[in-house]
Amino acid sequence: MHDLYVLCKTVCKGALDSFKGITSVILPSKPRPKKLVRPVNSPKDQKMLQRIIQCCTLNGGIFCLSIVIFEYIILPALGSIMSITFGNFNENIWLWTRSLLSWTFGAIWVLPIFLLTKIINSLWFQDIADIAYKQKKGDPQQLTRISKVIADFSFSLVVQFLFLIQTYLVSMVPSTTLSTILSVTHLSLLYSLYSFEYKWCNMGMELNSRLSIIENCWPYFLGFGLPLAVITSLPDSFIISGCLFSILFPVFIISANEVTPSKIKVFRLKIFAPVLSITSTIFNRSIGPAIKAPTSTIPKAQKIHK
Repeated sequence: MHDLYVLCKTVCKGALDSFKGITSVILPSKPRPKKLVRPVNSPKDQKMLQRIIQCCTLNGGIFCLSIVIFEYIILPALGSIMSITFGNFNENIWLWTRSLLSWTFGAIWVLPIFLLTKIINSLWFQDIADIAYKQKKGDPQQLTRISKVIADFSFSLVVQFLFLIQTYLVSMVPSTTLSTILSVTHLSLLYSLYSFEYKWCNMGMELNSRLSIIENCWPYFLGFGLPLAVITSLPDSFIISGCLFSILFPVFIISANEVTPSKIKVFRLKIFAPVLSITSTIFNRSIGPAIKAPTSTIPKAQKIHK
């Protein structure tokens, strides 16, 4: 019973910590130890705030709002105009016209803007992460070799892509309750990995260490990614869900740089094991052994708890 209480407490702490980025944005940043106090509203603070506003404007004010206006204002207005002009016209004609307009809007506007925002967001997210890291820990560390950086990035990208497929597969479990729990758990841990990966990469951690931390301290990371997973799961539209993620994600990046994850002694949740096995097989057959999958608790993972 005590273990269950500690587990729930750790999940709640992770959820609360995920919002600390909001406080960091609103309040002046604290100076790092052994450094001179920086003035309030330093250029770094202003640039980070500027990037956050840009993310909200691009994803919410332009992209998401344009979809809402099209779906809930323009299309109903056109339907009303056609009804007034042509009387009780055949509903099949309107359904066909609506589908054609939606497809055209999606092909000409939604898809290109969606791809463009993904590229721009990735640059802005990295910028926000670098600024937040420098404010807390100073200049980021780098992996020693370029080949190692490329291998780590490539391996990580494939792992995350396969993990998304794994998330989709568990959401298809016949039991609605079980599928929802499994899906939200996967998304929460994945979003936590997204959030902390910027910080861990700046600390020079390799993928095996990053995943070890997630799997060993999964209750905390489950809570940390839970708010974002729940919010982005509410819309039926994948596009709207993506917009919400891009608007909120900068706060979670900043929060990841502000907090120290809680470590409790529970079993290791090897949730990444299937995709790690598949990815290792792919890389071993294509370019030879690149990055070893995490197997047991790795000493490097302790860095995050210091």
